[in-house]
Amino acid sequence: MAESEEKKRKVMLSIDESECSHYSVEWALDNLRDTLSNSHLVIYTVQSFADYAYIYASTHGVAAPELIRSIQENKKRDSQALLEKAKDICSKHGIPVETTIMEVGDPKDEICKAVEKLDIQLLILGSHGRGAIQRAFLGSVSNYCVHNAKCPVLVVRKQD
Repeated sequence: MAESEEKKRKVMLSIDESECSHYSVEWALDNLRDTLSNSHLVIYTVQSFADYAYIYASTHGVAAPELIRSIQENKKRDSQALLEKAKDICSKHGIPVETTIMEVGDPKDEICKAVEKLDIQLLILGSHGRGAIQRAFLGSVSNYCVHNAKCPVLVVRKQD
């Protein structure tokens, strides 16, 4: 492996299907071009367990295994399409993507685990811009990552 390859930092763009996530990808590509073009870029997404819990609860605990399997397959297809879309956007900006990863679990926990496991040097993610009450009930993935990820975290917030 060439010396320059060894010195490339690992940067992870964590995405979801939200508009703020799409904005964070575009912002990073526009504003961090030099950093990203000289890095191993990982695009990462997490399918939340909460989606499956909602289905189970809404069917009063009698969701047919076929229904759950079908929903899981659809979510997996949607996540793969999301990763491919992000990869295409990066490619159009001339930024190569080294890896795309999809996990299932609690996004804030899975993102922080991946940062440590993959030895990421910079995590970039979007902010939903929720108010204090929404954050209290829903939590904030970006806030959790800022305080718990084992690397610097860049939170991109879309300006109103």
